[in-house]
Amino acid sequence: MEYRLALIGFGVVGQGLVEILVNEKDSIKVLCDADLKVTAVSDIQKGSVYDPRGLDLNKILDLVKATGSIHDYPGGIKGWDSLKTIRNSNANVVIEVSVTNITTGEPALTHLRTAIEHRKHVVTTNKGPLSLACQELLNLAAKAGVELRFEGTVLSGTPAITLAMRDLAWAHITGLRGIVNGTCNYVLTEMDKGLSYDTALSQAQRLGYAEADPTADVEGLDSLAKILILANALLGGHLTRDQVLCEGISKITQQDVAEARAEGRRWKLIAAAKRRDDGSLEAYVRPEKIPLDDPLAVVAGVTNALTYETKYLDRITIMGPGAGKVATGYAVLHDILDIHRTLSEQRLGSR
Repeated sequence: MEYRLALIGFGVVGQGLVEILVNEKDSIKVLCDADLKVTAVSDIQKGSVYDPRGLDLNKILDLVKATGSIHDYPGGIKGWDSLKTIRNSNANVVIEVSVTNITTGEPALTHLRTAIEHRKHVVTTNKGPLSLACQELLNLAAKAGVELRFEGTVLSGTPAITLAMRDLAWAHITGLRGIVNGTCNYVLTEMDKGLSYDTALSQAQRLGYAEADPTADVEGLDSLAKILILANALLGGHLTRDQVLCEGISKITQQDVAEARAEGRRWKLIAAAKRRDDGSLEAYVRPEKIPLDDPLAVVAGVTNALTYETKYLDRITIMGPGAGKVATGYAVLHDILDIHRTLSEQRLGSR
């Protein structure tokens, strides 16, 4: 089966995906019977190009590396904006990896709605739209008969969402809790080694783990967006941001860390959601002193982890990278191939 991909956004994640495709495209075609062809790239800063026959991915990568743009790509149609690319290109899968906005979800939310309206499958790593309109987007996709995948919105390439939706579907997940922000976990790990909050945060910024303005991370807003996605997608909720308690790590002191250590505990920023006895959902993001025998207590540095509470398998913990160019690019590839798997199963079932 041929999948014609339109990349909306060509920053770190888009380039990570393309690098993987350069290495694996032929193997995927042979082993999975899936021909992945990038026919369009549209980026508000780097430019856009569309060729219905497929783009030369090596040339695209070389241009971005050399000039920071794709304006000089030889051939193809230039100058389409993101919405025209979604509407008018021959892509049957839209890869939405534009800049994240966790306040309004835009422009990615409009990108996703437009792709679904035009009956194109969607893969996104953009947590903005999914944190604000998860059930709406899932319902729109189902009504349009297209697939929507968003594995990379929470734990990057670590398959937390697919594990829950596929492999744990009949284990019946009743709740989940985890570490979903690498910046906060790195800072708390370094504070546990003796550094002050300010020193640990500065070190994280110097290493590229934290932004120049780290507010979204350290005040828990990034974790809030992710727990909303998990709660609404995996537990069938309709939670909104104002229904979730959110507290970050900026008030934790070295004295707090020392007291936790004396108690045989360790501070972690925990994002959690669970179903109450009456069937409603509750969720929160807050620092917690957790015992050292908790699986989440050993998660160090920028690593992320999630523990699922289930009806039949008790607790299951998954751990892995929560960010990174290649890891998040892999999440996109994983989702494309999961769409291929689903469509192949549907085709076989209709025979």
